[in-house]
Amino acid sequence: ARLAEQSERYDDMVEFMRRVATLKSDLTLEERNLFSIAYKNSLGTRRAAWRVLWAMDAREPQRTGPYMDCINLYRAKVIKEMKTICSEMLKIIEEDLLPLASTTESRVFYWKLKGDYLRYTAEFHQADAHTAAAESAHDAYKTASEIALNHLTATHPVRLGLALNFSVFYYETINAPDKACQLAKAAFDEAIGQLETLGEEQYKDSAMILQLLRDNLTLWTQGVQGAAVGEESKAADAR
Repeated sequence: ARLAEQSERYDDMVEFMRRVATLKSDLTLEERNLFSIAYKNSLGTRRAAWRVLWAMDAREPQRTGPYMDCINLYRAKVIKEMKTICSEMLKIIEEDLLPLASTTESRVFYWKLKGDYLRYTAEFHQADAHTAAAESAHDAYKTASEIALNHLTATHPVRLGLALNFSVFYYETINAPDKACQLAKAAFDEAIGQLETLGEEQYKDSAMILQLLRDNLTLWTQGVQGAAVGEESKAADAR
């Protein structure tokens, strides 16, 4: 899996980590990170493609003919691939990972991951399907947050990553900018004063996420149009 990551062959990496994740044992920290990185990057290229195709369609809503037929067919192909990846990830979380999670950190990680992939699912669905996926994502993030707030420190990278992605969910998925800013600011303010007490490794991870929280708050409070930055934008080896 490491070799596939270094070669940027993320679909291969997904195959390797799928085998590891379905061995019916709790994943180690390294295995969790590799599992997340594999699916994140495999899906990420398709999300980027879907956004390009969506933008092309939106720019010329009245255009018809072979050109638009090609866009629509290709977009349908990309959506089908995204559905497959998200469904597979959610199935593994539900059936293989959450039931065997042996630590608070791993439980929060998996509930957060479930929220992420339900959020991605909501992105490419409309109407009732979008609403259902968004509500399920909210429930997963809320469950993860309840565990994290009670059992993980404010500076813990998993808790901070959860706050980051949950706030992005509020901002982008359900159009609740006030809640997004409130959540991101609370997580940032609580953690920033404790940052200097951390060891070098955790300091780097936590500081990176805090910077992303700050970037999003700046973007949102200034009313600048643009995509918020989720934890998935971090360097591939960030914990």
